[in-house]
Amino acid sequence: MAITVQVLRGKYCNSKRGPEIFTKRKGDSRLWINTCRMWNTLDDSSIWEIGNGSHILFCNVKWQGEGCNLIELVTSEVLAGELNKKVADYEPPEEGWIKINTDGVARGNPSPATYRGLAQNHASCSTMIAEFWGIIKSQDMAWAGGWRKVIIESDSSNAVAVLTKNGEAARESYLVSRIRGNRKLEKVEASLAKARALIREASLRTNDTVPPEDTDYVPHGDIYRNAFAFHRSYQLMEKLFKIFVYEEGEPPLFHYGPCKNIYSMEGIFINLLESNNLFRTQNPDEAYVYFLPFSVVMILEHLFHPVIRDKAVLGRTIGDYVHIISHKYSYWNRSYGADHFMLSCHDWGPRATWYVKELYFIAIRVLCNANVTEHFNPKKDASFPEINLVTGGTTGLFGGYPPSNRTILAFFAGQRHGRIRPVLFQHWENKDKDVLVYEKLPNGVSYHETMKMSKYCICPSGFEVASPRIVEAIYAQCVPVIISQQYVLPFSDVLNWDSFSVQIPVSDIPKLKEILLGISEDKYMRLQGGVKQVQRHFVVNNPPKRYDVFHMIIHSIWLRRLNVHVK
Repeated sequence: MAITVQVLRGKYCNSKRGPEIFTKRKGDSRLWINTCRMWNTLDDSSIWEIGNGSHILFCNVKWQGEGCNLIELVTSEVLAGELNKKVADYEPPEEGWIKINTDGVARGNPSPATYRGLAQNHASCSTMIAEFWGIIKSQDMAWAGGWRKVIIESDSSNAVAVLTKNGEAARESYLVSRIRGNRKLEKVEASLAKARALIREASLRTNDTVPPEDTDYVPHGDIYRNAFAFHRSYQLMEKLFKIFVYEEGEPPLFHYGPCKNIYSMEGIFINLLESNNLFRTQNPDEAYVYFLPFSVVMILEHLFHPVIRDKAVLGRTIGDYVHIISHKYSYWNRSYGADHFMLSCHDWGPRATWYVKELYFIAIRVLCNANVTEHFNPKKDASFPEINLVTGGTTGLFGGYPPSNRTILAFFAGQRHGRIRPVLFQHWENKDKDVLVYEKLPNGVSYHETMKMSKYCICPSGFEVASPRIVEAIYAQCVPVIISQQYVLPFSDVLNWDSFSVQIPVSDIPKLKEILLGISEDKYMRLQGGVKQVQRHFVVNNPPKRYDVFHMIIHSIWLRRLNVHVK
């Protein structure tokens, strides 16, 4: 307040002191001109953002009262003396810390108000709200300035009491939540920074190092890009990672999804996460990420008209949902969605996010259709597997014959769609007794049994890049032969797909048999051993088990959050 009085004195009493650091320009307000003149005093005593004053009508401050002349207020020696006495009582913080003093004022409850101590007109509110806004702004400025050891002092004992207990009024609760949320966010970011350092340290370990102990499973071997880094990252995820699921929205469009057939993972993940006690938190302030629980499959099933075919129904539904949660909570707006994620296994999953630009370009998108040509960004988006659970379970899908009894070189059965499969059919349908390619299986031939009898299972992309045959092959302990373009394979930031699959470019489809026969028996045995080892990471369990597909999806989201620093 003493500084404010000095600013006003500079404005109305024509102080001649002038700073060298700020310059005055023609057209600036008198407040800004005189703030420049006394900048040294301001700079020593304040941490403020000061505009050019063009929108501040100081002569019309409404809370000074009827009959009170602002000039008389500013030139009052008694007032100035009392205020300067308070400044003299100021105690500086300890070395390494900074101290920010905040203030807010309103004439009545509510009435036009000001916060930050220096002349910023604010909306009509109570004195308590003005105090809270001053604290919020000081937090924002401290964080933006790189200060982490901050003491905030307020002259409002009521504001301090509310912040150390619980706010009651709705608007006060929002502001208190935001203030506390800033403190929580700093803790989250600090823990993420420490996690990054620990994972980086683990990544430098050599394969000769004795692997760390674990009560269950210790990642090891060639199926991982770096087993030590993955293991450390996984442990930190289990210890730290918390997910807040927005409760807004009603089934079947929200909090629900299909648990059978080709899109089963969409519903299974939603159900498992919402019933999970390890990762899910009911306190949004302690969350690391926030889940938008809509189902693209269910939106299309219930709202998409098969004749009109208005795909914009996705945009309207998802856009409205983001609008609701961004206005009710502060978390979306503070990061522009960077710490939020959605999940979809539908072919139109990427399209569904296009209508909300922050969701498309900034938020974490967990997609089966992880196509780089459709703007899938591996740095922020995560690929997860498409698993076709016809009955909703995995009974009868696992296992297979030993390598010596796998009498079929390669096998594929599926529809002729997309751009890759017609090439496969052209060259191999009914053309070779060792490479079995069918559009429709012969009578009496079992799809899954044939997989279990094959050394290699061909997994070409269809309309979209993802194929459920990859996981079907892994379940059957059959080495996947992946034929795709611009497909980011699931969990590929952790898994080394070259150690348990064969990837063939489309141009080499005519040489498919030659390529497979060229793989030595020793290498095939290593590939098949890798398939058996990696299987645990694609298994669907209810309830989930460590390192299974649910945890691998969570880990992929955890890694993307590690790439983000929310301020």
